[in-house]
Amino acid sequence: MVRFSTYKLWVSSGRFVLNMGRRRKKHSGPGEKQERGRGYTDIVKDNQSFENYYKEQNIVPAEEWELFMSALRRNLPATFRITGFRGEAKQLLDFVKGHYIDSITTTTADGQTIQKPVPLSWYPNQAAWQLNYDRQILRKVEALGKLHQFLVSETDSGNISRQELVSMIPPLLLDVKSHHMVLDMCAAPGSKTAQLIEALHADESGAPSEGVVIGNDSDNKRCYIMVHQAKRLNSPNCMVVNHDARFFPKIFLDRPDGMKEQLMYDRILCDVPCSGDGTMRKNVMIWKQWAPTSALSLHKLQTQILNRGTELLNVGGKLVYSTCSFNPIENEAVIASVLKASEGSLQLADVGDLLPGLKRRSGLKTWKVINETPQEYDKLEDVPEKKRRRFIESMWPPTPEEAEQLNLHRCVRILPHDQDSGGFFVAVIEKTKRLPFEKEPIVKVIITAPTETAQTKDTDESAKMDTECIDSGNGTVISEVKDTDGSSTMDADGSELPTREMSAEASVGDGTQGEKETTGEGEAADKTDQEPTPNSAEKETSEPPKKKGRFGHKEDPFVYFTGEETVWPDIQKFYDVSSTFPVTQLLTRSYVGKKRNLYFTSRKIKSIIDANQAKLKIINSGIKMLIRSESDTVDCSFRLSQEGILSLYPYMGPARKVLVDHTDVINLLSSECPFESTFSRRMQEQLQNMGQGSMVFIRDPDMGDASETTCGSLIIVGWRGKMSVRSYLDRNSREHYLRMLGAEIPKSVPRPTVEALKIEASGDEARKAGEASAESEAERTETDVASGGKEKTGENQGGNQEGADIEAGTMEATKSEDK
Repeated sequence: MVRFSTYKLWVSSGRFVLNMGRRRKKHSGPGEKQERGRGYTDIVKDNQSFENYYKEQNIVPAEEWELFMSALRRNLPATFRITGFRGEAKQLLDFVKGHYIDSITTTTADGQTIQKPVPLSWYPNQAAWQLNYDRQILRKVEALGKLHQFLVSETDSGNISRQELVSMIPPLLLDVKSHHMVLDMCAAPGSKTAQLIEALHADESGAPSEGVVIGNDSDNKRCYIMVHQAKRLNSPNCMVVNHDARFFPKIFLDRPDGMKEQLMYDRILCDVPCSGDGTMRKNVMIWKQWAPTSALSLHKLQTQILNRGTELLNVGGKLVYSTCSFNPIENEAVIASVLKASEGSLQLADVGDLLPGLKRRSGLKTWKVINETPQEYDKLEDVPEKKRRRFIESMWPPTPEEAEQLNLHRCVRILPHDQDSGGFFVAVIEKTKRLPFEKEPIVKVIITAPTETAQTKDTDESAKMDTECIDSGNGTVISEVKDTDGSSTMDADGSELPTREMSAEASVGDGTQGEKETTGEGEAADKTDQEPTPNSAEKETSEPPKKKGRFGHKEDPFVYFTGEETVWPDIQKFYDVSSTFPVTQLLTRSYVGKKRNLYFTSRKIKSIIDANQAKLKIINSGIKMLIRSESDTVDCSFRLSQEGILSLYPYMGPARKVLVDHTDVINLLSSECPFESTFSRRMQEQLQNMGQGSMVFIRDPDMGDASETTCGSLIIVGWRGKMSVRSYLDRNSREHYLRMLGAEIPKSVPRPTVEALKIEASGDEARKAGEASAESEAERTETDVASGGKEKTGENQGGNQEGADIEAGTMEATKSEDK
């Protein structure tokens, strides 16, 4: 959502542009010291215009007004939720309650009473919790320090999301299922998008999810923040794109008959840009900057986004419209406008029985349109001519009869004094039939225009035209050719008119569609002019000329495997991957050169990218499954990635799997490169017949051997060297698993000594010499400790660097570029 304090709305050439740049910091003068957060304490939480405006709007009963304002002036409590699609979610919940929540006793700090966190009664499975103190207290009070550190660590590892209470509501009301096609139109920074992804994978007992979550935002920089949120969930079913939500492009999917059918979404979230006055408890600058004109400036933008969302929604689907604003101009007025234009195709859903325990208010049926003076206008004609450009007729409320017919009371308003939260507005819209201006479902064929040269073919945006075949319902296919400017070339009776010497051939009888490419002389286009598709991940191919970018920075391409890549047989053999693995869902991010990383997407995501890569600005999609890690001692040039192991593991045989017990996994996570001799005999026996290279450690007490698996298995990607092993987990993930295993978390993961790494590099022949050296080192350490000596910092740093260099060559811990 757009925060009023950080977003500015400009009107330029008749188009809205969101300026999301940060204000420049004012630097201190000589000798001055800037105290962090000092400016916010000086802000007086009072705005008489705000109070007068909303008293006129009657958003709160008069007897509750003081409670409403008192709640707005208090800092917002901290809330967090446990990510729900992972198998260990309940285990983590039990751990949080037993180790942190139950140990917190009632106390007082900075005038606030510190009590135990309480679960949100309306959130499923007690997965969301509220702390009755703000984030500043969470950092200051020593008794809460451990809880704060735990929340930070688990948030980084993706197991906990620190999210505002009201922000959790829209995804729950969407009721996403595993097969749904979901679009989040204004998704950044991505907390709600992550919640939608969790819902998509909530049921892990059956087959993998076939649904898709597409997160979109108009701001390129904020899209990358959203990527960070989504990446923590390791889902191959999501995609981040960068488009203006008002003009979100049509997406097409390939059909078995070779045609492309438009994708319609089962669930759409429109969490639109807004004035953000419902966030005053955490965005205190709004107290100074609030004005009634902000809602007037945003109403048209919000209506356009909602209209586009309803056009993309499938019949029978649900759309949730939400803002963090109290203003009816941004809320009920937008809803009423779109519902009236739909002529009964859209209706507000009754969600009163959903989320029991959530305190809510009904939507407003009437409101006032007031300017900055303040002056109320009863209708658009009352507005002076020179001021009329900022007002739209849809801002005014419907008649009482229309309000009842539209069921505006079914909208949901969340007020801050009801459950100590921020302010929020939500409306759930159901689509019962096609909109009066909506076309029938279409299929599409791309036809390339005649070109003089290959260069003009690749750079001219008008070189492609869309053929939309509309099913008329009587077995006839009507072809409509559209140029890139949207002009129609269709006769009144449905016959096609020639345009730019192009023709579209549609076969009506068998329902198939031809795809034709011609030159200026009518001859078949030369194959050398066509965009190359690499047949091998290792084969050098000519990269196609880059088209003139329409979106600014051009992202790297998404190049899917064809199944004939030369690198795949070695990967398949080394990791004992089944032939049923969908290798064509692997992709790289370049046409030429060695592929550094291999990514994996779901089947539906692949279909979307294959058919729409030229028109979509895709920021990110896919999970990293394999990383290049070449070594003379390993028969495979790629190692496994923890990010994508859950998608590959079901297809792997036992060749690179090792079953570990409780003590083994603690040893593995507590040390950087522990020797094999420090593990259990069972684990050592499994490692004896396994060569060097990447592997998988499995810990599950219910498993008899590595060929079995359960939904509760702990799967860790690692590496086997000559004499030692290691895991490929980041620090936060290691701490998470150690907590779940009931083990003590070391302050720093101990690294092997330089002597030990040299033994690893030299092999078994130096084992005895190394053992003697290690014993001598241990004796010297004991002597130093006994005499009170301390290790020198410089020596430690040098030793660590030397050890890291040896480890990099021995353990093949190669770095790779994240896309």
